[in-house]
Amino acid sequence: MTLDPVHFDGIADLARRIKHEVDAEEHRDLAEETWANYLDPLYGDDEPVLEPLADLRRSAAPIEELALQPNPFDTAHGLDSGTINPRTFKNGLVLDLAQAAMSATPSDLDTHRSRTVITSVHSNDAAVRTDTDGWNRWDEGYSRGRIVHTAPLARDQERVVHGLALYLAESHHALEHADRVDDLLLLDGPVYPKQLVNWADRHASLADLVTENELVAEVLENYVRLVERFAEKDVPLAGFVKSPASQALVRALRDRGRPTPWASDAAFFGQVLERREFEGEDYRRQTDELTWTGWFTSTLGADGVFAEADELGVDRELDAECYEVAFFVVYDPRTDLVHKVELPRAFADSEDCRTAVERYVTSQVAAEAGPPEPVGKADELARIGASEKNELVRKLEESFDSERDKNYDDERWQDA
Repeated sequence: MTLDPVHFDGIADLARRIKHEVDAEEHRDLAEETWANYLDPLYGDDEPVLEPLADLRRSAAPIEELALQPNPFDTAHGLDSGTINPRTFKNGLVLDLAQAAMSATPSDLDTHRSRTVITSVHSNDAAVRTDTDGWNRWDEGYSRGRIVHTAPLARDQERVVHGLALYLAESHHALEHADRVDDLLLLDGPVYPKQLVNWADRHASLADLVTENELVAEVLENYVRLVERFAEKDVPLAGFVKSPASQALVRALRDRGRPTPWASDAAFFGQVLERREFEGEDYRRQTDELTWTGWFTSTLGADGVFAEADELGVDRELDAECYEVAFFVVYDPRTDLVHKVELPRAFADSEDCRTAVERYVTSQVAAEAGPPEPVGKADELARIGASEKNELVRKLEESFDSERDKNYDDERWQDA
């Protein structure tokens, strides 16, 4: 039985009963006032938590012209990880498998061929043993893989095996192939593994979690070394966050007593960056120009954890501020989507570097109507399709001599 028209009408009637005390235009006015008066800088308890690196600014440029801008980088590389998503088997194993791949623009077939695979396994059975001693290589040495045995770091075991597989695969692959990158590396996602901060909620700090779990320590050390490696090479390492979900800025504004009607930081920046014109009795979004903010430094939320040496629990070679996060936000009116671009301050403190990354990303978003080409290519290389996931799970069932532990939803939605 599906929804009939009478059901749609009933649901719509329910929605109409939700009262809107503040209309959209008041939200926009509030966003404009907040932008103009509260972000230069935004204070926390006793110091800035968000601050423009130079001027507080917004920029706009015609999309067609941006797409034709000269490329400030001769080459660019992207990096992403794809997983099969956590699977539970009847023998008690909870497992996820992630493969990381690096793209090159212009294309480099050797780079595209290489893979790093991490299989993360969790079991409550103390008798279960896994070979975690080292890397196995295949495909004439182009690819390598390793098994890691996770401990119960959080209430959700599936979330842990997924996160560790993804972060270990991505960070090890980036370090393994760092020498291939001459001009720019774009990670698909943030520059740091911020999900780990959520795992630390059950511990006194992330440093305590690092002390208790060697795999978390390995992940964090890999990302720290990645920043240091690229800083030594003087090659920018950036993160392109396609769908930023943070609410850290909204929470900080609320703590300052500001009204915060936005569901997320992205929603706030979307209202700040969207250009509209009055047409008839309503407003229409203008779609001919890409818009973006200037650069900010941030110690909001997880950013603050990765900027603090004592909080991180990993030895670092550079000054503490080099690891702080800087970012700018770009808005594409064609898709009505907000994207976030991150740089560690080791690179962002250079105006030339900021300008080059900003020019490159805005030109690429204009041309691609989405993520820059290296990120899109890396996503395609790393993605594990639905049929491939099913075949991998089948082979795992054979290897374990144990079926996947499915539930009713798995059976019901298997063909959805």
